[in-house]
Amino acid sequence: MRDYPADPASREEVLIRASGDVVKARQTVRVLAQQAGLSLVNQTKLVTAASELGRNTLIYGGGGSAEAAVVRDMARVGVWVRFTDTGPGIPDVDLALTDGWTSGSGMGLGLSGARRLVDEFDLRSEPGVGTTVTVLKWAR
Repeated sequence: MRDYPADPASREEVLIRASGDVVKARQTVRVLAQQAGLSLVNQTKLVTAASELGRNTLIYGGGGSAEAAVVRDMARVGVWVRFTDTGPGIPDVDLALTDGWTSGSGMGLGLSGARRLVDEFDLRSEPGVGTTVTVLKWAR
């Protein structure tokens, strides 16, 4: 995923240590999506992806953080969100992105579903080190 210039005044960070922090991250993303002018449908898609990724950060990564900002690329405006944890990592990223695969008791649509809801998606994980998932949704 390319780096896009972020509006420094919009940059927010939420530590994810409990389920209430996932809610706070989701609310932060919604506010930024509104500020960036995303349609209600695209706001909902981004917030849904952020909710799932925040939940994964907490449950599978043991907690971490979410950073978000309004970004620009020439005339385009969007919202960038990065979830980072120092958990066990994902041994097989391709398998983890397969619909229906789950490492827990979920439906197996978390990572693959989040990827479908956003315009740009980047997952980097190293076993024993942690996982970083970055997503971006552009206003249309």
